[in-house]
Amino acid sequence: MGWRFTTMNLHELVRRLQAGESRNAISRTMSLSVNTVTAYRRWAEAQGLLTGPLPDLATLERLRLETRWRERPGRHPNESSLEGYRSEVADLVKSGRQPRAIWTLLGKRHPGLVTSEAAVWRLVQSIRAEQPPEVVGRVETEPGDVAQVDFGYVGYLRDPQTGQKRKAWCFTLVLGWSRLLYAEFVFDQKIATWLLCHQHAFEFFKAVPRRIVLDNLKAAILRAYTQDDDPAVQQAYRECAEHYGFLIDPCLPRRPEHKGKVESGVGYVQKGFWPLLEGEPTLPDANRQLRLWLLETAAQRVHGTTHAVPWERFTQTEWLALLPLPATDYDPAVWKQVKLHRDAHVIFERAYYSAPHRLVGQTLWLRAGLREIRLFTERFELVASHPRAKTPGERFTQPDHLPAHLAAALATTRESTQAQAERIGPATAQVVSELLASRPVDRLRTALRVLRLAEHFSSARLEAACVRGLAHGEIHFVTLKRLLEAGLDGEPLPATPECPTQELVFARSPDELARAILGGLPTGGAPWN
Repeated sequence: MGWRFTTMNLHELVRRLQAGESRNAISRTMSLSVNTVTAYRRWAEAQGLLTGPLPDLATLERLRLETRWRERPGRHPNESSLEGYRSEVADLVKSGRQPRAIWTLLGKRHPGLVTSEAAVWRLVQSIRAEQPPEVVGRVETEPGDVAQVDFGYVGYLRDPQTGQKRKAWCFTLVLGWSRLLYAEFVFDQKIATWLLCHQHAFEFFKAVPRRIVLDNLKAAILRAYTQDDDPAVQQAYRECAEHYGFLIDPCLPRRPEHKGKVESGVGYVQKGFWPLLEGEPTLPDANRQLRLWLLETAAQRVHGTTHAVPWERFTQTEWLALLPLPATDYDPAVWKQVKLHRDAHVIFERAYYSAPHRLVGQTLWLRAGLREIRLFTERFELVASHPRAKTPGERFTQPDHLPAHLAAALATTRESTQAQAERIGPATAQVVSELLASRPVDRLRTALRVLRLAEHFSSARLEAACVRGLAHGEIHFVTLKRLLEAGLDGEPLPATPECPTQELVFARSPDELARAILGGLPTGGAPWN
């Protein structure tokens, strides 16, 4: 930055002018051009500063501001072409908007306005210079009281499953008192990833902070703080907090300075570790290297704010003040609202889970743990539990969730049909076996209709009807039904007539056959061979 003519320089120049030094002498002594000294003399004379007591620094500074004095006293400061919009731009600056956004908004609000982004930037800088700086307070926390957490984009890592490069983020959790840092690279910022990273961080520290300060991430916060309402927290994150015992403390919207410790931690990983990665490591490889760096470098450095080693502050003081890990393992669960479709199943991650058919069309709460899926009504009444699918397309159905006729139909197989027939009797089993063996038409449905006759007429009567049907070679459904309706299943079968035995002889003698073949020549009574 170049040399600037400050109020202290102006004070010295006025003192020399009052002492009667010449322009050339002042120019040589203060390293100013003669024209600059002349311009300052005219300004001082106009303000009545060349006579009377020497003004103090505060008076000179006030006069400079009142007369819009700038670094170059020889000419009047250029007024911005946007001076007429100064109050509007000041309001936009106060709302937190940046110069580029202000330039875009001015163009939309005033279509005839012709200006440049640079002009807007200069006006914004001028407005900010006139505003008093915002006073901030550094928050110091007690050991074990606070941790701050955030995600930060770092670059690309290779996915070991696909071999492709993917965007990677760094999950970072910093303990507020010791500044001990935990970090982990991930491929997404989903709820399940967010919860799993918390679990890994607590296992890394072997303890839990009492309060976690976080930004308004979608994985944790459904609705940020407003003037009229508290934030709405994701149910899954609420469960995590209840399991570990920590309090959730979201920042106000657009206030990253409220979690400055973790903001610095994310930047430390980005600048301190990320450039050390060589080649194209996979996500697990990068995390293994990161874990060593956290323990050997980040934890052992002298922190710039505390001027102490984080690992020493953690092991000697803060770890004793943290909450202990729970006795039971944490099952990171995701909560989601799902609709129960007409087939009495909900869909989650391309797998299907049944719920009672009386709730078809309603919206249910689904809790997805690592091993179990639970379904709740909107009043959080548990209505179904299933193992979690391992692959897309898996279907989990509990028969009592379906109407009785659908449950029976879905549970029916050729094997179960044959087994049901065998429980009734051997004749029924034979009838069903022949129906199932029929080709080329599948007669499973016919076999089921035969078995349903037992519901109307009893199993014993169906068995008797099948015996009669087999005896007559008629096992069609209609035949068996008519037998039962007519009550013929109880009639005794007719006795089978015995066939008379008789000796079979030739109608003609061998001589007659020989004469017919040999043209009437006698055989001499030779036996027929």
